[in-house]
Amino acid sequence: MVFYKIKNSIVFTICVLVTLSCSKGSQLPQIKPDVITEKTVNDTDDPAIWIHPTDPSKSIVFGTDKKTNGAVYAFNLEGKIIEDKTIRNIKRPNNVDLEYGFKINDSTTTDILVFTEREKQQIRIFSVPEMKPLDNGGLPVFKDEKKIENRLPMGVAFYKSPIDSSFYAIVGRKRGPKEKYLYQYKLIAKNGTIKTELVRKFGNFSGKKEIEAIAVDGEMGFVYYADERHCIRKYYAEPTKGNTEISCFGGDYFLADIEGIAIAKMPDKTGYLIISDQKKGQFNLFDRTTNAFVKAVNLSTLETDGCEVVTVPLNDTFKSGLFVAMNSEKNFYFYDLDKLLK
Repeated sequence: MVFYKIKNSIVFTICVLVTLSCSKGSQLPQIKPDVITEKTVNDTDDPAIWIHPTDPSKSIVFGTDKKTNGAVYAFNLEGKIIEDKTIRNIKRPNNVDLEYGFKINDSTTTDILVFTEREKQQIRIFSVPEMKPLDNGGLPVFKDEKKIENRLPMGVAFYKSPIDSSFYAIVGRKRGPKEKYLYQYKLIAKNGTIKTELVRKFGNFSGKKEIEAIAVDGEMGFVYYADERHCIRKYYAEPTKGNTEISCFGGDYFLADIEGIAIAKMPDKTGYLIISDQKKGQFNLFDRTTNAFVKAVNLSTLETDGCEVVTVPLNDTFKSGLFVAMNSEKNFYFYDLDKLLK
C-alpha cells in the first residue's frame, strides 16, 4: 500500500496480486478444440446452434461478426463457412439466438434466428434454414429511450413460454439505467412477417461496466444475464411471474468481464451453466439446478465473448453434444461436450 499526500488529502493506491494487471490467464490445463472454424472478416462475438430435424450431422452453427460491415456466418460441423446461409451487410451484429417452431401463419411453422443490429438500433429475425427475413428489414428496440447510447442493442435471447407457447425476445443494450435494463418483446405473426410488442422492462444493473450475455432456460423458466463485473443475475422468464430478482450469484469466481452464458440441459432438469471468465481465459461451470459453482476449465480460447451448447449427439466428432466458444482470432472453437464435463 502506497500513500500519496496531495493538498492535505490522502490517496490510497492498492495493488492486489489478483487484479487484472497482475493476471496472466488461466493456469488450468488446456483443452484443445475438435474443430476450429474458418476465419471471419472482422471480429467474432456470439454463436447459436441449429439442430437439423432429421439429420443432426447437417446442423448449423451461426456466429456473429461485429463490425459496420458485419455478418452472421453459418458454419457446418467441420467449421467451413456455408455461404448461402450466411447473412451479410449487417451493421454491427452483436448477439444471436435461435428457437424452434414459430407459427408464422395458420398452416406454417418455422425455426427462427434473432440477432441484434446495434448501429440500426434494432433486432433482426430470419427463418432457419431458409434464411428468409421475417422482420420487414428490422424491429426497433428501446424506442422510448431519449439517449441514443441507451438504444444500442447488444444481448438477445429467445423465450418460448411453456404456458401458452408465446415467443419472446429479451434484449439488452450497451448502456442503460440501474433498473429496467432489459426489455422483453412478444413476437406476433402478421401477414407472413413478425411484429413485436413490448410486454415488460426489468433487470438490475450494478453500473460497473455493461450487460451483454443473456441466456434463457425455457424448461426451468429462468433468464440469466451477465452483469459483467458484478454477478450473474437470475429472473423469471415468464412475464406474469413478476420482475423481482431471484438471485445475483457467482461474481467471486470471475476475474473480470463475465461474458457468454451457455445452458447445458441434461435429463431430469440437471445440467450446467457454462460461463466465460473472459479476462482469465477460462470457463466456469455452475450447477443448473442449484447454481452452485462446480469447476473451471481452460478451453484454450482467447478473450471469449459468446458461447453456446447443445446436449444431443450430432456426428462422430460430437458424440455427446457440441460446445461452441468464440475465439478472438476471428473464429470459433468447437468441442465435443464430454471434454468439458470429464
